[in-house]
Amino acid sequence: MPVVTTIKLTGENHLDIDDVCSRIRNISETTGVALRGPIPLPTRRLVVPCRKAPDGEGSETWDHWEMRIHKRLLELVTNTAKDETALRQVLRIPIPDTVTIELSLRNVA
Repeated sequence: MPVVTTIKLTGENHLDIDDVCSRIRNISETTGVALRGPIPLPTRRLVVPCRKAPDGEGSETWDHWEMRIHKRLLELVTNTAKDETALRQVLRIPIPDTVTIELSLRNVA
């Protein structure tokens, strides 16, 4: 029975996320496991307006601080126990502190 492993990568730096995606792609190519993705999901923009002047004097001028959260989605399809070695190699990838990884497994009937 095939098992689909969904990998969701999130982080502030898109270069780190793309580096992890390329490592997962290399593992899937060397082991022969089917890979779907990386699918870029919409970037989330968090904007915080902040008043420049600390007191109420003068005109109202504002700074806008922004943080962007980038997301990528990958799916590995493993059919046999031999293909599970690819998943073990994915788990051994060194992931930077700026990247968060979520793994979810599901059986496909």
